[in-house]
Amino acid sequence: MADTYTPPVTGTGAKATIQRIGGYLAGMIMPNIGAFIAFGLITALFIPTGWLPNEEFAKLVGPIISTLLPILIGYTGGRMVHGQRGAVAGAVATVGLIVGATIPMFLGAMIIGPLAAYVLKLVDGFTQDRTKAGFEMLVDNFTAGIVGGGMALLGAWGIGPVVRVVTEAAGSAVGWLIDNGVLPLASLLIEPAKVLFLNNAINHGVLGPLGVAEAARTGKSILFMLESNPGPGLGLLLAFMFFGPMAMRPTTPAAIIIHFFGGIHEIYFPYVLMKPRLILAVIAGGMVGVFTFMITGSGLVAPPSPGSIFAYLAVTPRGGWLGVGAGIALSAAASFIVAAILLGFGRGEKKQQEQAQSTEGATA
Repeated sequence: MADTYTPPVTGTGAKATIQRIGGYLAGMIMPNIGAFIAFGLITALFIPTGWLPNEEFAKLVGPIISTLLPILIGYTGGRMVHGQRGAVAGAVATVGLIVGATIPMFLGAMIIGPLAAYVLKLVDGFTQDRTKAGFEMLVDNFTAGIVGGGMALLGAWGIGPVVRVVTEAAGSAVGWLIDNGVLPLASLLIEPAKVLFLNNAINHGVLGPLGVAEAARTGKSILFMLESNPGPGLGLLLAFMFFGPMAMRPTTPAAIIIHFFGGIHEIYFPYVLMKPRLILAVIAGGMVGVFTFMITGSGLVAPPSPGSIFAYLAVTPRGGWLGVGAGIALSAAASFIVAAILLGFGRGEKKQQEQAQSTEGATA
């Protein structure tokens, strides 16, 4: 299997550029899906609200999401730019983001990993013809160390704070929508922010505290459901399973289990990054879900953690299961329908498969 995954993109213009960017971002995530699944399983099983709570095993969750996963992303992004040397520089640079960060630095790792590798690539191009014979290994090791260390300092001093500002701005925008009573429109910000791995910051930093205050007054809160609804992700993954790229379809059943039953939403983010237009599908699912929750008067008594169907049922007040279930089901249906349309109901994949088969037959 290839070390990285980048979907084929043809053509020029803004659409092709967006597809290339999305494919590149997905290429940093897809090789590390196994690590995301490991994180999802450990989280779903061993956190205090998991299936098999275990205090010792639960200690793995924090280091994996805050340290291991960002470093893997930075490493993979660096490797895509400049091979193994770029991978090492990207991993070292990512550590600078992690130190002192209060949120998982996935977005920052996607920036600094390739950037560090690109800087190292420029340095290597400068030193390649200027290094005397016999000193190549010494120069290579020192330049990689200097670039990686310097980028780590830049990450801690510059990129990390920028990512935090972006996160806080997204949270403030969501708070403004809530304060002005236009909850369905909050999905316009929440769903894109989730795909950029800002979900925990928005949920725990903005929606959670507001929801706790509202639940204390009224006994339940819809705010707990804005980000944690598993319906949009479920619909997207189902559309991918039936109509997505052939190479990706076998990965979706496991992702559905991890997402819907385990509550680990991060598992579906790479699928959106792979085809950025699919952000419209999860936005549609989120808006339909929120609207359904509003008209049915639904709410939860506490934050569902993790955001699985089991956690939802556990914190649904007596008599509220119908509204909650309807919101999840309708949001999944909306996301599935929009994603299926955007994927062309798999027609493009069928054409590619037929073309590949005809090419193989011609060369046989």
